[in-house]
Amino acid sequence: MAFASSSTTTTRNATLLIVSTSSAPTPESSDLSIPPAKRILGAAKSLFATKGYELTTTAMIARQAGTSESQIIKYYENKEGVLVAVFNEAWSRITQQLEPLRSIVLGADRLEAMVGVMLNFFRADPALQELMLFEGRRLRREGDLLLTSGYLSFVRIVDEALREMHSAGQLRPELNVEATRSALIGMFEGMLRDQTLAARSSYPAQYSLEAMHVIFRTAMQAFVVRATQ
Repeated sequence: MAFASSSTTTTRNATLLIVSTSSAPTPESSDLSIPPAKRILGAAKSLFATKGYELTTTAMIARQAGTSESQIIKYYENKEGVLVAVFNEAWSRITQQLEPLRSIVLGADRLEAMVGVMLNFFRADPALQELMLFEGRRLRREGDLLLTSGYLSFVRIVDEALREMHSAGQLRPELNVEATRSALIGMFEGMLRDQTLAARSSYPAQYSLEAMHVIFRTAMQAFVVRATQ
């Protein structure tokens, strides 16, 4: 969930019609006592989420961060480098919160707990949620899709839980671990993205976080081996 792929650019452009264009400075972008590198990330997160990556310029980021474009070049090289840094910082915070869950023995329970952590994380930072859902894996470097190291760390944590389930006979043996992970992340991403659209338009996706939990738990039942009586 550096979620949506580069193929969502059209969706993101359409979404700009219904997303507020307001980009009020966040505390982490306007407080001059905060180091410029961090202010740049705060300003970029806000602008990318409200205006979209393509329509945001380094001049706009520098202005909102109360610094200069030369500082952006110094710390991040260019606009793409800023976006990579925003995502890596976010995924680093997410994976830190997921690490303690590795002590949960049952893989299915661990995955469900991970969903709870993710939902709470994005609920606390709606701008980051929107940015990662609509601009997530759109990064390209020399024509190739670029995945951030933070997102790949998250994928490894999910795969670890699924592989342990597979080794313990808890995951249905005919299921491929990586395909299962893609299905689960895609389902989670889709529900979050539609909920975001519903909050800003008449899109029919009026459901709660608990409803998302129920869907996840129900879907997991199709992947696990039922204990014999």
